[in-house]
Amino acid sequence: MRAELLRFNGAVERDPAVDAWLDERAGELGAISRQWFEVMRKCGDEVRELLHDGCPVACLGDAPFGYVNVFTSHVNVGFFHGAALPDPARLLQGAGKLMRHVKLKPGAPIYAAALTALIHAAYSDIKARVENG
Repeated sequence: MRAELLRFNGAVERDPAVDAWLDERAGELGAISRQWFEVMRKCGDEVRELLHDGCPVACLGDAPFGYVNVFTSHVNVGFFHGAALPDPARLLQGAGKLMRHVKLKPGAPIYAAALTALIHAAYSDIKARVENG
């Protein structure tokens, strides 16, 4: 028996509340969050977004695949089905059943190619899940 996909009502092509949230995050942490959410936005024409649990979430239609969140000293780039993603660079953290995240800190190395690949893999993964039921 397949688990039901998580779905969010209210996802739109470009949510002004997401832009406001990103604009409110200043400095390096804000720049990091904006950079990586923009990568999520550019994954495909079907990407939609909304604020959920106080942070920006990227969806394929209404099915979430990624999010960013800013903390005191780092940014999380997270994935709703991160446990299923290929992660040869071993960037993903977390031990939950489904979700994983990458923690980014100002001044620390960011493995941009590997993180970009994770974001695109998360998008491809949710697309396959939506299309295949």
